[in-house]
Amino acid sequence: MFSDPTFWVGLAFVLVVALAFKPAAKAIASSLDGRTAKIRTQIEEARKLREDAQVLLTSYQGKQQNAMAEAEKIISQAKEEATRIKIDAEAGLARALERRQQQALDHIAQSESQALAHVQRTAVDAALAAAEMLIRENMDDDKKRAHADKAISELQARMN
Repeated sequence: MFSDPTFWVGLAFVLVVALAFKPAAKAIASSLDGRTAKIRTQIEEARKLREDAQVLLTSYQGKQQNAMAEAEKIISQAKEEATRIKIDAEAGLARALERRQQQALDHIAQSESQALAHVQRTAVDAALAAAEMLIRENMDDDKKRAHADKAISELQARMN
């Protein structure tokens, strides 16, 4: 067996492999350990990022709920304001209609009063014209002067 070259080649091969295996195994192990550490670091970073993302998501969901509540509150206030404005507008319209109706009634009353005054003036003018015509036809000049003097004296007494 010691004289067989195959034995020596096999032994040399086993020694070379054994000598090469130890440093290669250390290099492979250290490479794998480094890769494992790198993967663990990445996993931890991913876990932290996931937790941060979860916190942000929760925060944004809370903000969204607050915004929705605020929007509903604003909508409710706007509806109340619109209702109040509608009621105020209806009341204002009713007051304006009442005022216009009162103005129309006042205008009608004023027109009636003016018409009545005009009719009275016309009646007085007609009565005066008729009285004047009767006086001219039935009175002589002396009676006319006496009535005129009497009217002038009564006019002076009424003015004082």
